[in-house]
Formats: sequence, structure tokens, C-alpha cells
Amino acid sequence: MDTKDLATVLHMRLLVGYLGEATQYGWWPSSFFSASSRMFLEPAFPKTASLAQYHAVVEAARRLHDEHLSLGSFHLFRLPEEAEQDLHGLANAPSCEQFMTEHLRSRELALQALQTIAAGSNAATPGPMLLGRWDDAGFPAMLKAMAGAYHAAFQGETKTFPYLAS
Repeated sequence: MDTKDLATVLHMRLLVGYLGEATQYGWWPSSFFSASSRMFLEPAFPKTASLAQYHAVVEAARRLHDEHLSLGSFHLFRLPEEAEQDLHGLANAPSCEQFMTEHLRSRELALQALQTIAAGSNAATPGPMLLGRWDDAGFPAMLKAMAGAYHAAFQGETKTFPYLAS
């Protein structure tokens, strides 16, 4: 997976993670991107509070997705180990915190950023939604479809779980 695709995955994880939290659309009960959460994390993780927020929301979203999808499938919050390691590195970069500051301030800003990634793709079905097979060559198009599915689900106030077969 190239660096551009990894950055897109990271941004989508942040956006969907933020939008799925209890204070937004309530897909999972956590609020790791709230101001009070940040104040709680900073004393324990003074240099990596943003990274802690990222990993916490990814884990909350991963659990929900895994409950609805079959074992062995890939989804936004569960990718092959090499991609997960690369994403950790990107999440620890200053550009990640800058993205969080710019786009995770309100539901509207996050939805707008997610719609930009979708680039016109905007279809979702409730529940599991197969987008295709895991394939690096087709991954950029699948990312757009995935962003569109999440955007449509949040707008329609339904839950969708787009995934890729392994």
C-alpha cells in the first residue's frame, strides 16, 4: 500500500472514529476525541496523547466492526499487520495531530472531510457491506466507496460495516 493510500486510511479512521463516538452518532460508547478525554490523557501520555486517542478509538471501532463481520475479513479498522504498523507510524507524525485539529472540531467538518474522500461515491446498505477482495491495485477505489458508505450511513443515521474479503 502506498503512502497516499495509508494517509487516506488514517484520515478515514480519524473521521469515522470521531463520528462514531457517543457524542456524535453513538455507534460505540466511547468519547476519546472529547475535550475532557484529552485532558485525562495528557498527564498519562504527555507527548503522545493524540496517538493514545487514535489507538483507543480504533480499538473501539474495531470491536464493533468485528462483531458484525466474519473472521478473516478486512475493514477500515482491521488491516494486514504491515499496514497497521505503517499506520501507527503515520499516526505518530505531527501531520496527524494537525489533521485532527482541523477536521475533528465538529460533526459537520468531519462529514465534509469524509465526503471529500468519497469523491462522489455515496451508497450504503445497513449492516455488513462487501466492497470486494483485498487487492492493493483496486484499493484507492475501494477507499472512496468505503468513505461514501460511511458518509451515507452517518447521514441516514444507520450503521454500515464496509469490508473486503481476504
